[in-house]
Amino acid sequence: MTAIDLSSPVAVVGTGTMGQGIAQVALVAGHPVRLYDTVPGRAQEAADAIGARLDRLVAKDRLTPADRDAARARLTPVDAIGALADCALVVEAVLERLDVKQELFRELERTVSEDCLLATNTSSLSVTAIGGVLANPGRCVGLHFFNPAPLLPLVEVVSGFATDVTSATRAYETARAWGKTPVACADTPGFIVNRIARPFYAEAFSVHEIQGAEPATVDAVLRECGGFRMGAFELTDLIGQDVNESVTHSVWQSFFQDVRFTPSLAQRRLVESGRLGRKSGRGWYDYADGAERPEPHTAEKEQAPAYVTVEGSLGPASELLAMIREAGIQVREEEEENGSFLVLPSGGDLVLVDGQTSVEFGDVVYFDLALDYRAATRIALSASQDTSPQTLAEAIGLFQALGKDVSVIGDVPGMIVARTVARIIDLAHDAVVKGVATEEDIDTAMRLGVNYPLGPFEWSRRLGRRWAYDLLEDMHDRDSCGRYAPSLALHRHAHAHASDKREGTS
Repeated sequence: MTAIDLSSPVAVVGTGTMGQGIAQVALVAGHPVRLYDTVPGRAQEAADAIGARLDRLVAKDRLTPADRDAARARLTPVDAIGALADCALVVEAVLERLDVKQELFRELERTVSEDCLLATNTSSLSVTAIGGVLANPGRCVGLHFFNPAPLLPLVEVVSGFATDVTSATRAYETARAWGKTPVACADTPGFIVNRIARPFYAEAFSVHEIQGAEPATVDAVLRECGGFRMGAFELTDLIGQDVNESVTHSVWQSFFQDVRFTPSLAQRRLVESGRLGRKSGRGWYDYADGAERPEPHTAEKEQAPAYVTVEGSLGPASELLAMIREAGIQVREEEEENGSFLVLPSGGDLVLVDGQTSVEFGDVVYFDLALDYRAATRIALSASQDTSPQTLAEAIGLFQALGKDVSVIGDVPGMIVARTVARIIDLAHDAVVKGVATEEDIDTAMRLGVNYPLGPFEWSRRLGRRWAYDLLEDMHDRDSCGRYAPSLALHRHAHAHASDKREGTS
């Protein structure tokens, strides 16, 4: 099945930000485009706005004046749904309410031809339920663009329970012909991105709620240590706290209040207070003119230790040993089969985050997972009341000698980056086993849809087969609400090497 022919008209119903963006994508690709909105005059306003954006593309040398003029000639605002009768594809981008979308699809089915593809841009509703009101639900498919649609490459092509394979394939190839990167997924709450991204927000909020660290510190660690483009607090302020919470609540409800997707009480209070983020002038941060942005916790300068003793392997943090030597600090090695930590001159231990807490072991400092320990500009350390001041000072001084800012947080199991990455990996494995999408499409979706530095499976391969499972098991032992219990899919993945050895495979 090939993409819809460029000579065939495409319609967009709903002319808000997303509708305009989708229309612009189809228009620039070469289709005649019809714009329809139930509010009189809105379609014309949208056409004018799209025309202005085309002018800006010309000014930036991204579009020729001739192509702009041709695109404008193909754009037609209409004031009656009957004007969409000859369209080959209709994409709806109306109010995110199931009853509204269902009524629209009933009306579209009475209007367009039998071979017209009906697509919904919903981000949180069931494609199956939207198409379920049709006499032919097989032609209903999800085409979930990301905002701003003309700029972001990802499109989730969602097959509802009754969607025909030919419809999904046609939608997929059309998105690709429009210059987008489509990924195929089943109709699951949140699809790929909004399902698997939930821990990025949830774990940051959880660390804040248990008084582990303030938002500015969590955001700085996620960016400067974890390699994320933005921290969770600043990102939700940009998205809108009400919008982000609504998606979280929708996914949670759709999964029958699965504890893994439980919304944040702190975010609920923020929404209730009207602090919706940038658009209201205040969210987690204050955006008023002259307001000071809070700084992340950054430790004062400490003396670097003269030496450290390494026992065992540091696993994902093994690169630190070379960096320590390059900084002129002696590394003494001791063979220890079960060890995976550094011993500081004070006698205290410096341990890579593992889902346990410092208070359980006495004089211990944990350090967080980094995307790249050489490139990271900040490291988070976690200590308890039983950690000696000397041990903490030596740990701070060690990382400062490596050129890192150091943020000291509370005694939080899984710290910040590690718990976030582990839960993302877990949800990704669970999604594959349940037929939501392939590993490749999930990695693509998370990199392009939310700008993650690595896809979940890229992270999983880098960190090792058991890393996420072991960390979540440790966290589940300390918080048995079920949120951190590894999925069956991750359990199977973590233990697969045992069967590989029995069968003599690598």
